Amino acid sequence: MFQFKQFAIEQDRCAMKVGTDGVLLGAWTPLINHPFSILDIGAGTGLIALMLAQRSQAEQIDAIEIDADAYEQCVENFENSPWNDRLYCYHAGLDEFVDEVEELFDVIVSNPPFYTDEFKSGDEKRDFARFEDALPFEELIEAADFFLSDAGIFSVIIPYKEEQHFLQLCQEHGLFPLKITRVKGTPTTEIKRSLLAFTRIQQAPFIDELVIETARHQYTPEYIELTKDFYLKM
Repeated sequence: MFQFKQFAIEQDRCAMKVGTDGVLLGAWTPLINHPFSILDIGAGTGLIALMLAQRSQAEQIDAIEIDADAYEQCVENFENSPWNDRLYCYHAGLDEFVDEVEELFDVIVSNPPFYTDEFKSGDEKRDFARFEDALPFEELIEAADFFLSDAGIFSVIIPYKEEQHFLQLCQEHGLFPLKITRVKGTPTTEIKRSLLAFTRIQQAPFIDELVIETARHQYTPEYIELTKDFYLKM
């Protein structure tokens, strides 16, 4: 179990465990439009949806998860949280969800599978959770365009090397960057991740950089500020 300040995550049946990427996205996603409804695509443990429940007054927070074990664990994590009346997980693939659900969402988040060019581990569940062919960026962006309300915000975390490709795909669907934060592990390492938030309004995006640590377990003030409402020891 992974214990946060206001909720806990059971994850023994999930291929993808609680990690920095999910925590970053859950803490960073802009909620400036005061969302009524939120959708988490590829929920895994339910971490990001739970973080957004803690951060917002959204009355409807839906999640979709295709893996049966992860879906069951996500449901349990939702039910055991303080916000169980606002959280709901669907056991479905994205294409199925698109076919069956017609409502719009004010915030859409996804920590999508990636590592398109890395060698697969042989652990089928982990590979499926982690490889881009399980949820191609094009499909994710099409779904975001389909489900996003007029004033909605679509947020993802992806490898930095995929940033320009993702921005281009979003632009083709009329989704434009609102905010871009590039993430480095330490001040001297390369940029590893891109946090991207999109809206339907074309504007000059706010662009910044986030460094996680100055040394092992020596977190930067910026990272502490971002995650202090969640991590027990921040």
